[in-house]
Amino acid sequence: MIRVGVVGAGGRMGQEVCRAVVADPELELVAAVDPHHAGIDLGHVAKMNSPLQIAGGNDELLRCHADVVVDFTVIDAARRNLEFAAAHGIHAVVGTTGFTEEDYERLRALFVRSNCLIAPNFAIGAVLMMRFAEMAAPFFETAEVIELHHDDKVDAPSGTAMMTLRRMAAASAEWADDPTENEVVPGARGGAGPGSLRVHSVRLRGLVAHQEVLFGTTGQSLSIRHDSYDRTSFMPGVLLGIKAIAEHPGLTVGLDTLLGL
Repeated sequence: MIRVGVVGAGGRMGQEVCRAVVADPELELVAAVDPHHAGIDLGHVAKMNSPLQIAGGNDELLRCHADVVVDFTVIDAARRNLEFAAAHGIHAVVGTTGFTEEDYERLRALFVRSNCLIAPNFAIGAVLMMRFAEMAAPFFETAEVIELHHDDKVDAPSGTAMMTLRRMAAASAEWADDPTENEVVPGARGGAGPGSLRVHSVRLRGLVAHQEVLFGTTGQSLSIRHDSYDRTSFMPGVLLGIKAIAEHPGLTVGLDTLLGL
């Protein structure tokens, strides 16, 4: 049994992770941490059967001897949580977005006693979407990314969109220039990401997580789209990460390696 702690357990993704871990016979949920819900029964917050009470700090992970901590919080909290995990030899599986290249370099130096997986998207379909976009990039001269999320998402563009753009830019340097000469409304053409590829962020109530990659070349276009309609779509990837992280030394970014892509 892998002993699992969840940080951000009171949030929507944290609650879903707690339910998924409890339902998996190979895992044991031993700690739920969330300073905003400290002292409240996890079963009440996550609407599940659980004897756990939500703790306010990461020391609970040590008290309960967690093997792996899952973090779905916000970027500043995640940075502190990962420092704690690395310092105490706890493996980490992270769905929080907003990490920079500087963060990745720092985490590579920190995680020497345990391992860390950071995935901007745990939906396996989204991982495949990014791989397909990377494969298509050399065959098209123009491309843009549109990502659509719920109206509580605080960062834009999404981590998935940025990783998609980085992989497309690495796969091809031959992209046509933006033809726009008069941007009537500032920002109408979105932001310029890696490779100067355009990215557009939509925030709408009722959405969960969606992305479309649009490719164009002479006489044809290609659209690659992934939609997560419910947060349960991320759980197979999260559970895979929890079970596999011990076998992947240091820092791993993205689920690709775990899926053999």
